[in-house]
Amino acid sequence: MLKQRIITALILAPLALYAILFLPIFWFEIAIAGVVGIGAYEWANMSGVCERPKKLIYMAGAFATCIALSLIVDASTIWYQGQLHGLYRAILTVAVLWWIASLFMVLAYPKYSKFWKDSRSVRTLFGALTLIPTWVAVVALRTSLHDVDPFYGASLIFYVLGIVWAADIGAFFVGVKFGRHKLRPNVSPGKSLEGLLGGIAASFAIIAFAALHYQVEPSRIWLHLAIGGITVAVSALGDLNESMLKRCAGIKDSGKILPGHGGVLDRIDSLTAAFPVFAFCYVTWMA
Repeated sequence: MLKQRIITALILAPLALYAILFLPIFWFEIAIAGVVGIGAYEWANMSGVCERPKKLIYMAGAFATCIALSLIVDASTIWYQGQLHGLYRAILTVAVLWWIASLFMVLAYPKYSKFWKDSRSVRTLFGALTLIPTWVAVVALRTSLHDVDPFYGASLIFYVLGIVWAADIGAFFVGVKFGRHKLRPNVSPGKSLEGLLGGIAASFAIIAFAALHYQVEPSRIWLHLAIGGITVAVSALGDLNESMLKRCAGIKDSGKILPGHGGVLDRIDSLTAAFPVFAFCYVTWMA
């Protein structure tokens, strides 16, 4: 299992780096749409959709939606005079509202879950609310200030990846060593409050480094710390949300496409929450 995980990581990491840094924006949009499409296929499975043709239709629908957004909003108009296109901003706003609702769902689970637990259509709607805004967020960040610095948007994406991965590592080690209070045992028994706090603390090192790198004014450092902390906290919510849906579906992994890792959603569940929320905060207070 460990050997498979290492081989998979060694193959995927260079591909991801190349896509973020060097793919032209149009092809980058298509690549991220492909990831979203695979995630949609797995989400359909978590929603109780067992028929392969229906899962493929859901997958194609998610991919087509991303491509349609790409065609409706040309890359050159995603940002105009420092403002994100209204359609993309609206989608990010909907995503924030969805994650607020998801927080209450996770906190209440298994209470008040019957209205969505027994409905495949509602659970597939949750997938659209999760995956489409993720595509919008990643594309919005990648194209930020692209005409000034082609790599600035890539640095924003690496920033989100860095603080989320640092939080995951910190949460694991702190949780194993000091975890006593379960975060949501009905959803994910392995998550602890101590682990969450440890993850947030670990991510602050990268947040502080980024503040220095971007030469943030001292009066605005608190804002960067707050947004970074919110991003890390909501990334844990993304993980818990997927765990809740997998528990309802009675499955351990979202898929089997990544040897040793499970499915695509198993690897990006925290990012599906972190990217839209960070992008919304970036657009609203940092851009």
